[in-house]
Amino acid sequence: MTSKKAAPAVPEDPDSEFMAKAIAAGAKGYPSPNPHVGAVVVKGREVLAVGHHERVGEDHAEVQALKLAGAKAKGATLYVNLEPCNHDGRTPPCVDAILEAKIARVVVGCIDPNPHVKGGGVERLRAAGVEVVVGPKEKEASALIAPWAKCVTTGLPYVSLKLAVSLDGRIATRTGASKWVTGPEARAKVHELRSGMDAVAVGIGTVVADDPRLTVREVDGRSPVRVIFDTKLRTPFSARLVGTARETATWVITSVDASPAVEQSLTDHGVQIVRVAPSAEGRIDVTAALRSLAQRGIVSLMVEGGAELAGSVLAARLADELHVFVSPILLGPRGRPGAVDWAGPDTPSEAPRIVDPHWERCGKDAYVFGRLAYAPK
Repeated sequence: MTSKKAAPAVPEDPDSEFMAKAIAAGAKGYPSPNPHVGAVVVKGREVLAVGHHERVGEDHAEVQALKLAGAKAKGATLYVNLEPCNHDGRTPPCVDAILEAKIARVVVGCIDPNPHVKGGGVERLRAAGVEVVVGPKEKEASALIAPWAKCVTTGLPYVSLKLAVSLDGRIATRTGASKWVTGPEARAKVHELRSGMDAVAVGIGTVVADDPRLTVREVDGRSPVRVIFDTKLRTPFSARLVGTARETATWVITSVDASPAVEQSLTDHGVQIVRVAPSAEGRIDVTAALRSLAQRGIVSLMVEGGAELAGSVLAARLADELHVFVSPILLGPRGRPGAVDWAGPDTPSEAPRIVDPHWERCGKDAYVFGRLAYAPK
């Protein structure tokens, strides 16, 4: 019996290969509230330069890559995951730099979704005689800018919901003890997720019960803005979030009729107060709160607890991604149930679900994550 030879691997086409490099470069940096963008300058098969947008106000990826390539960029191909801008912002239009460098060909991963930009970067490049190709690695290119794309098209931040539960769906023991349901590797992964967010949010119940810090400690990275949803301004002045508010930005979202005196005391501690309209139930209107955060430059937000805030986000269909850590322990029928406090769907077919779930092991815990989809109303 003769064994079949494995079919030779089909090499990826050059446009997809170099676009993948641009996407990988674009994942670097902290450009929010701008999108993640990477750029690669190529001549033939030679990579002349790789750039990415590091921070708002600094050179865009295309400009950085073109500066690194210098005079060699003439006649080369530029790969960029997002359509080059053709409007003045904090920096000049990238299209100007591309034309000045005499780039012959531009390959774009995805078109700019910003409805407020009268750009037409692709159209202007083509009108100037530059060959433009749109679409290689479009799915991956779009995924890289997904938080920014949601924010510029809806006025709301891209929301990730993080949950940690036991095998039997409990978040704490019968006495309320919750440290720690998951292991150190899972907690390090949470810190990694935090480091990529503009802000993380918890409800006042979590602040009172757990006194969290919500900083990035287990991995290298910067700490995001810390947000507390607190309708009646019950945040204790002794809370670690308040005590460190001058070192790490801390915002409290509260109702329009919360105590001005307590607001002043929290402000004196370095906390920023954000007032929003109440919901029909007298709580913080979560949609209004998220819109207010987006207006303050928050493009990506991770909701870390508690159950009421998580339920409000899910009930309003505002969570875009779900990140769940499942610990191989049993906390029993009298353990604290409900990582999410909401009415839930009528049938399993109506349940929000991760469309393409990714599973990983974090030490002894299971970690599943991915984009959420909701049943049609």
